[in-house]
Amino acid sequence: MSTEARLKAGFYMRMLQGGESLSMPESRPMPSIGPRCHELRVRDTDSTWRVVYRIDPEVILVLEVFQKKTQQTPKAVIDICKKRLRQYDADS
Repeated sequence: MSTEARLKAGFYMRMLQGGESLSMPESRPMPSIGPRCHELRVRDTDSTWRVVYRIDPEVILVLEVFQKKTQQTPKAVIDICKKRLRQYDADS
């Protein structure tokens, strides 16, 4: 991920931390992962990155960052996000 894309992702995450809502084309809901889960879309010079996150009352959980190469979110990404949420929720 380029520096410019990292800065853009950080800007969007800061907006979310401030309580702002993002919608298409920057972010879309990901109910296949769980409630309050979303996919942030960050365009880079030659690719597109995704940041999967969940909005909780006091924290934004970043579950995964990956380079988008196919139309659908890969099943492996969905599975790892679900696993990380289960682990986080069990420890909370």
